[in-house]
Amino acid sequence: MLIDLQNIDKEYVIGTEVIHALRGLNMKIEKNEYLAIMGPSGSGKSTLMNILGCLDTPSSGTYKLNTKNVSTMDDDRLAEIRNKEIGFVFQNFNLLPRASALHNVELPLIYNGTPAAERRDKAEKALTRVGLKDRMSHRPNELSGGQRQRVAVARALVNNPSIILADEPTGNLDTRTGDEIMELFESLHDTGNTIILVTHEEYIAEHSDRIVRLRDGRIERDEAA
Repeated sequence: MLIDLQNIDKEYVIGTEVIHALRGLNMKIEKNEYLAIMGPSGSGKSTLMNILGCLDTPSSGTYKLNTKNVSTMDDDRLAEIRNKEIGFVFQNFNLLPRASALHNVELPLIYNGTPAAERRDKAEKALTRVGLKDRMSHRPNELSGGQRQRVAVARALVNNPSIILADEPTGNLDTRTGDEIMELFESLHDTGNTIILVTHEEYIAEHSDRIVRLRDGRIERDEAA
């Protein structure tokens, strides 16, 4: 079992109001699954993504990632888990504008202290894997939207993480380019990566093998795609 969520609650206090973002959520995800999370605004998608990505912790309940109980870890330990176990792909790419594609992909390795030569080698392999072997020295403004998202995917892959978390990864792309990125995710899944995708687009979710639909902080449906 890669991910095991048990009775996850998440509450936020805003002024005098308590917002129940997640309510008693239970979910298991196996290694090499390709899962999409869907739901209307306010359903708990972003909160669940933040908890899965160790960017936030639940108010109560247990989250085990690779058998480690991450729900009780402090910020430093969570940062370590994020760097080793999770690759993030965001809607707006989150690339450094003045850095080359290669340097952008190296960033997670810089944070964890990987030596320079090994860093470069891993980043080059990750960029080659996403079809950007000839674009390594280009800055983001010299790349198309699809190429920028491929750089972001390479950065997510470079640490060989347990999970790739993709939050609306095609949201800023046209349909054709979005389809190319989804084909890339399919090829990554075929080579053994576990992918968790948050999207509001039904046709994007249908690329996955399993769709979890949230409503009001609970799982409304969990079904094969």
